[in-house]
Amino acid sequence: MNDQSPSPALPPVVDRSAYQEAQEALLAREKAHTREGDAIAAARRRLPMVEVDATIEVIGPDGPITILDVFEGRKQLIAYFHAWWPGRPAAEQCEGCTFFNSQVRELSYIHSRDATYATLCKGPFQESIRYRDFLGLDMPWYSVEKSAPQLLEGRDWQRHHLVCYVRDGNRVFETYYTGGRGVEVMAPTHGLLDMTVYGRQEAWEDSPHGWPQPWYSAENPEEWRTNGRPIAQWSRIEAGRSDELA
Repeated sequence: MNDQSPSPALPPVVDRSAYQEAQEALLAREKAHTREGDAIAAARRRLPMVEVDATIEVIGPDGPITILDVFEGRKQLIAYFHAWWPGRPAAEQCEGCTFFNSQVRELSYIHSRDATYATLCKGPFQESIRYRDFLGLDMPWYSVEKSAPQLLEGRDWQRHHLVCYVRDGNRVFETYYTGGRGVEVMAPTHGLLDMTVYGRQEAWEDSPHGWPQPWYSAENPEEWRTNGRPIAQWSRIEAGRSDELA
C-alpha cells in the first residue's frame, strides 16, 4: 500500500463512548486469554523430561564441542534449530528461520534467568556463520549438520524447532520442544501486527470483507520473502554487506 493504492476498507466510526465499550468487551477476552496462557505455561513447567546424551557434538568457531558446552555454564539452554538448504546462496536460504531467528536480539534478560540462547544450524559451520554475520546477528551459533538427527530424535529434524534443555551437573535433559506456529513466540512482529486493524494481512486470517490480505495468498504465496529474498536481507544488501557464503 502507498499513496497511489486504492484505500482499503476501514472499521465503522463511532463516538468515544461506543468505542470504549467495544474495547472493554474485547479486553475481557484478552484477559481470559492471558490467564489461559499462564495456565498452559504452568503445565509446561510440570512436564516430565527426557535425558539427552551430553556428549553429542556440535561445531562452533573453535571446532567440535559438546551440547553440554553450549550451555556456557548456565543451568538452562534455549536452542533454535535453524534450517539450511545446502549449496544454495543466501537469497535462497530459509525465509522462515531468517524471520524468527533475526528477531532474537537482547540476550541479557535471558542470561539473567541462568539461561543461554543459541542457534543450532543444520548447515555447515563456515557457510552458516557467514549467513549469521551477513544478517548482523550475534547470538552463539553452532552447526548441527551431523548431529541434528540425534538431538531431534523421533521428529522431522529438517524442520525448524525451538527446544528447551536443563542440565543437572554434567547431565542434559530436554524439557520442551515446539515447531510450526509454536515458534511465533520468537517474533514480536506477529504480536504487534496482530494488534493493528489489518493484522498480518495474510489470506488465512479471519478479517472483514475488503481488508487488505496480499500475503500468503494464491496470488502471492510468500509470507516472509519479497523480490526473491527473505525480507530481512534487503536492508543488509542496501547497507553493502556481502551475502557470499562460499
